Amino acid sequence: MNRVGDPVLGFNFTISMAETASAGAFIQASIGRPPQGGFAECSGLEVAIPAESYAEGGNNGTTLKFRGRASWSNIRLKRGVVTSADLWRWHNDFIEGGGKRRDGVITLLDETGHSVRVWRFRRGLPVRWQGPAMNAMQGQVAVEEIEIAHEGLRQTGAGSGSLADTVSNLFG
Repeated sequence: MNRVGDPVLGFNFTISMAETASAGAFIQASIGRPPQGGFAECSGLEVAIPAESYAEGGNNGTTLKFRGRASWSNIRLKRGVVTSADLWRWHNDFIEGGGKRRDGVITLLDETGHSVRVWRFRRGLPVRWQGPAMNAMQGQVAVEEIEIAHEGLRQTGAGSGSLADTVSNLFG
């Protein structure tokens, strides 16, 4: 069991997705629902804010820096191939012109199964699906991968840095 202050291991997480709707409908749909995937790997929980340079006239000694627009990396999910083709169907629906975006929740759990951090992404769009590499000479698990572009990532839960979470942790 982790002691207070110990780092949380990254092997225990859940992922749920629901069709994008109004914010209230998404929250209601995601609470209490079982996770929709047995993913072995999740990456791409990143946001970057590039610095934009401005060369001020008459000031040759420095270049001013300002913050640019935030941009989020695509989320990449990998799992062993299962009998359900739900990831393929979701991606293929967009190829055929009828896909629906999904909001998602990625929850990092501690060793006892309690939520440590939660990341929510908005309006997920499957931009790449990769099927398994197959080799009759090896006995590896067949793995499929889906890459999801999205329109924003928010972190909630313990340690998220938001004022509400800080107040809740101090006085809750």
